[in-house]
Amino acid sequence: MRALVLGARGAVGAVAADALRAAGHHVTGAGRTPGPGVDLRVDLRAPDGLARVREAAAEHDVVLHASAVEDPALARAVGRTPLVDASATGRYLDGLAAAVAPGGTLVLGAGLVPGLSTVLVASLDARPGDEIDVAVLLGTGETHGDAAVAWTAGLAGAALHDPPEGGTVINLRSARVLPTRSGTRRLLRADFPDHVLVGRARGVTVRSYLAAGGAATTAALALVGRFPALRALVARMPHVGDDRWEVGAVNRRTGERVAAHGRGQSAATGLLAARAVEAAAAARGRGVVTSADLLTLDDVARVPGVRLG
Repeated sequence: MRALVLGARGAVGAVAADALRAAGHHVTGAGRTPGPGVDLRVDLRAPDGLARVREAAAEHDVVLHASAVEDPALARAVGRTPLVDASATGRYLDGLAAAVAPGGTLVLGAGLVPGLSTVLVASLDARPGDEIDVAVLLGTGETHGDAAVAWTAGLAGAALHDPPEGGTVINLRSARVLPTRSGTRRLLRADFPDHVLVGRARGVTVRSYLAAGGAATTAALALVGRFPALRALVARMPHVGDDRWEVGAVNRRTGERVAAHGRGQSAATGLLAARAVEAAAAARGRGVVTSADLLTLDDVARVPGVRLG
């Protein structure tokens, strides 16, 4: 398999590219600046960026987009070459889905959240009308890339994209107590897009919630949510604690819960994205799909560092 990785120097793209190479695939790493792992200079913000992607995609079996540039026109630029996108921005993913080329394949949500979370939600025994809560717990001992920090800071004061309950829902301003491996935790409502990716298709209401590190750090996020002018503090939060992560999904009606955990959010996201790339290469012509359409719980359990339960 020949894979083109956009954002190959990033925290997620570098891990995914290395994993694909280790599995015996040919990888072309593309990035805005030269450096280790970058075989092709591509700046998606430049006037010729998408044209360069179009040329490169035609010579590859699949494209992984792991950069911070969110331009829905990318779906048209890759043509019929399957595109796997690791973004967690629901509005952008909706735009991609609307722009996919006829006969193309687009995998929305490849990584930890969405991606693994999408598979977990889809694995629940749910019926239309059910309400599913997704709990995302991220350790604060890990240094994340600039894009991940900017994404989290951008939640403050922003409204969720197309919330399932309708109306306007502001990130980080409402909370819910949910079960976790270490007991119940208070988590904050956050705009992870599984309500867009899997909730609509299955007729269920999906709400996602975020906790970062311990209760004190999560309370600090809640403060930023109330006072968005403080969002710059997100980048300055100290990296104390550990790098453990956990993602769980629970059906409110039945109480059924499925979860996964591990260490190293960026590494897990990259490894899961690499698995989605392998699955996408074999799914040419499937149209718009999610990780839940290509991967099972058994598949994600075989990803190094991902543990179910």
